[in-house]
Amino acid sequence: MSPKNVVFKKICKDKSVAVYMGKRDFVDRVDSVEPVDGIILVDPGALQGRKVFVTLSCTFRYGRDDVNVLGIAFRRELYVSTRQVYPPLQDRDRGIHSRTQAQLLRKLGECAFPFFFEFPDNLPCSVAMQPAPHDVDKQCAVEFEIRAFSAESPDAKVHKRSSVTLTIRKVQFAPESEGVAPSVETTKDFVMSEKPLHVKASLDKEVYYHGEPITVHVSVTNSSSKNVKNIIVSVDQITNVVLYCNDSYVKSVAIEEYGDSVSAGATLQKTYTLLPLLANNRERRCIALDGKLKHEDTNLASSSIVKEGVLKEVLGILVSYRVLVKLIVGGSVEVALEVPFKLMHPKPDAAVVVFSEEEEEVVFQEFQRSYLKGMMEDNDGEGNVSGGEDVAPPTEK
Repeated sequence: MSPKNVVFKKICKDKSVAVYMGKRDFVDRVDSVEPVDGIILVDPGALQGRKVFVTLSCTFRYGRDDVNVLGIAFRRELYVSTRQVYPPLQDRDRGIHSRTQAQLLRKLGECAFPFFFEFPDNLPCSVAMQPAPHDVDKQCAVEFEIRAFSAESPDAKVHKRSSVTLTIRKVQFAPESEGVAPSVETTKDFVMSEKPLHVKASLDKEVYYHGEPITVHVSVTNSSSKNVKNIIVSVDQITNVVLYCNDSYVKSVAIEEYGDSVSAGATLQKTYTLLPLLANNRERRCIALDGKLKHEDTNLASSSIVKEGVLKEVLGILVSYRVLVKLIVGGSVEVALEVPFKLMHPKPDAAVVVFSEEEEEVVFQEFQRSYLKGMMEDNDGEGNVSGGEDVAPPTEK
């Protein structure tokens, strides 16, 4: 049996243009980003003399697209690049950059044409802020899209029936090299107490994976005359929206109040375990999530890793994490330690590619919202939906 190669496809309503892509997630390795490639299939008869273009865009949204205040829309295009695909401006074979493209060209025939984009190194990764349950269509997010359309020119008005849009994602994985396990300590002096309170908090490692428990080692040496009445340990997500508003959100995504106490002159050595999960934060507004929150399950946003020299102001939304250890001393005094760490996805195991004479079987998956159970298809059929979000049953070709 030949191996199967899943390809995502979407067709515009007037059937003039279709897009085929072998994947929808593209990895940012900080020093380089995987290029975006795919195939455009055209119907010359349906085009009626129009040209076909494909665009890669990165957009920062801060509210609904249809809201406009004093002539300012709540969106900003961070990057746009457009290529003419048909009529081709170069030899078709010169535009092939991947094995999937070559295979699709053989399968789809003479009316199929390749496209290829490279990300600039100063773009953010895909991230979205979780809206409140009643915030319908309100979106704060960084999104990437591939849009193919037919028109007289790239600047001409484009009819929705003649365009098709696919959401893709730019993602980062945990670095291969392990950093130093973070550790923080502090000493607190009190009035009317000859000796201080010393607190130390440490983690086992710098990078934790989504769904992995986080162990926090806490050491308290209370040489003061005060009593520690409670210890609260939490994982905080810090999100900075650095475009338009420079807002900052600090949200506890996992918190435990253990009720541990340390009397004057006593010590405590204890390990606490926390598990930050989106499942426990689904109803909370302004939690940052990976990718676009639309018709698919996702997870808490991964920590942002910024390339040296890139201005943070152009990155839209930046996410970081910390463990916060808080001691309640006496009546109302707080002693707190912040231990930074990274929360990310592990790098997938590299697949072993075996090249053989045997042709892979291509399985196409449709980008159509009507296949979603309990969902109505958009009136214009142009929902910006990624293949993983709306997958039709495989279409036999």
